[in-house]
Amino acid sequence: MLSTMHASPIGVGLAAPQVGILKRLIVIDLNREEPFNPEIQSLAGETIEEEGCLSFPGITADVKRAAKAVVTAQGIDGEPIRIEGEDLLARALQHEIDHLNGILFIDYVSGLKRQLLRGKLRKLQQSQQ
Repeated sequence: MLSTMHASPIGVGLAAPQVGILKRLIVIDLNREEPFNPEIQSLAGETIEEEGCLSFPGITADVKRAAKAVVTAQGIDGEPIRIEGEDLLARALQHEIDHLNGILFIDYVSGLKRQLLRGKLRKLQQSQQ
């Protein structure tokens, strides 16, 4: 999964379902472990930043997320781990865990903005067929 994520110059994180792996696994390349079964324990603050996704190359939108996130998970060795993230790490954790829950970053975009992105989404879908 890391090699897939690193193949994109903008990739910060990746959720297993994005690449056809049906496991609750995410990778985030900020020199951290690959957590299994991650769960958000708490969120704090608020920030709006431009966000993209390897599932939607070339499509970005401003997304409101918590500025801080506390996540618990199981480390690769089976031991419980706790990750406290701020800023980009908090955003990446929320984004990748959303993937595990079937939520995409465009789900947070207003209906009007989503309509404006619809043309780009169609072009992307056609290019992948």
